[in-house]
Amino acid sequence: MKKIAQISAFARYAWFVLAYNLLVILWGVFLRASNSGDGCGQHWLTCHGEVIPVAPEFKTTIEFVHRVMSALDGLLMLVLLGWALRRWYLSRMEPDRSVLRSAAVSFFFVLTEGAIGAGLVLTGNTAQTLTAARPFWMAGHLINTFVLLTFLTLTARRASGGARLGFEIERKPIVALFVGIVAILIVGTTGSIAALSHMLFPVGTLAEGMASDFSSTSHVLLRLRLLHPISAILASVFLILLTGWIARQRNGEKRTVRWSNIVSLLVLVQLAFGAATLLSLAPIVMQLGHLLLADAIWVAYVLFAASVLSAEPVLESRSSAA
Repeated sequence: MKKIAQISAFARYAWFVLAYNLLVILWGVFLRASNSGDGCGQHWLTCHGEVIPVAPEFKTTIEFVHRVMSALDGLLMLVLLGWALRRWYLSRMEPDRSVLRSAAVSFFFVLTEGAIGAGLVLTGNTAQTLTAARPFWMAGHLINTFVLLTFLTLTARRASGGARLGFEIERKPIVALFVGIVAILIVGTTGSIAALSHMLFPVGTLAEGMASDFSSTSHVLLRLRLLHPISAILASVFLILLTGWIARQRNGEKRTVRWSNIVSLLVLVQLAFGAATLLSLAPIVMQLGHLLLADAIWVAYVLFAASVLSAEPVLESRSSAA
């Protein structure tokens, strides 16, 4: 009973850390959308050369809070890794150390997350500053965030009793899962470009924004902004068809079907929310909701993929009989 309680407590903590990371991500979006990324100047780790800013401006407070949240996140991740190390390595009671491995990878990517954030500040790629490298910084930041969420989700899932991942399934579903990952990353990357262009080149009306998107004299970021809604629509249709097809390939295995339905539902909600965000000219609260849904889709897709990769192989005889 004691052993089960320990694993259960670790699992609850792992899910908490995942939720806290989503909160940090949302505050980071608020930081960017409110033009507060330069709230501490080009200083790291200090804020305008001070450990704790004295009489800060509002944007300095927003930036400083984000740094405090990120520092706390690092401590939470360190506890997660230490707990996993103690439970799955030092005690030598568990032969399967997949939880320890995923927790270790999660800790590594929270460090790279902080390094990318520091790089953005130190290179001045914040607030209204636009350099040739900034879109690549943002794309790298987004991809790193998704990787971090992936391993945190796998850590919490496995600690909660989820089956061990394996690749003893047909090749086609594995390839399809990878294509789905690429599709989501493309949408996310184009979304980061769209968010950056909206912040740097705000418009007063939807018609004005559409005109700037098609104008040959507009900045290249504005002309690339259309890639996001186009890729989002195409990827949404693709993900719904893809997850449904994989679920059928797995002979309707319950967990796979459930996560397929959740991914499809979240995708449809995101499409509607994205349209509302566009029509309302992307106020901050809508940007927060839009990114939260994007993260939810990613986490759900990770859990969907995990259910596929942990399912028992489908025998040829069963496949032909179906």
